[in-house]
Amino acid sequence: MASDPFAAAFAAARAAAQAEEVPVGASIVRAGQIIAIAGNRTLRDKDPTAHAEMLAIRAACEAIGSERLIDCDLYVTLEPCAMCAAAISFARIRRLYFSADDPKGGAVEHGPRFFSQPTCHHAPDVYGGIRESEAATLLRDFFQSRR
Repeated sequence: MASDPFAAAFAAARAAAQAEEVPVGASIVRAGQIIAIAGNRTLRDKDPTAHAEMLAIRAACEAIGSERLIDCDLYVTLEPCAMCAAAISFARIRRLYFSADDPKGGAVEHGPRFFSQPTCHHAPDVYGGIRESEAATLLRDFFQSRR
């Protein structure tokens, strides 16, 4: 692999934090190459859908010229929310790797458990807890600095 997809996701998360955005980052890999990297931009874009996962999915679709990311893997620093889980399913992403659990807003292993629902058309293979403490610390430090 050309570079570490989690390193790219964490770099995007740290850049988001520097921009006063919630520090979440994502990268998408196809055929061993990172084809998209994004961090949260909801404030900058004034767009509630500008989550790291959504932006990375849009960029990856543009890069390969398809709305389907069948042979792609998504790496994200936080468990995806319901909106992002739906986009992951619709894009047919092959594998999802995430770092920190999100008991409040997550929708993969918490809340609605989107990929386990009978109405879910496609469920990726899911691997959670990768570099979890690093992601949790990044998020905790970000929110503590705002209190």
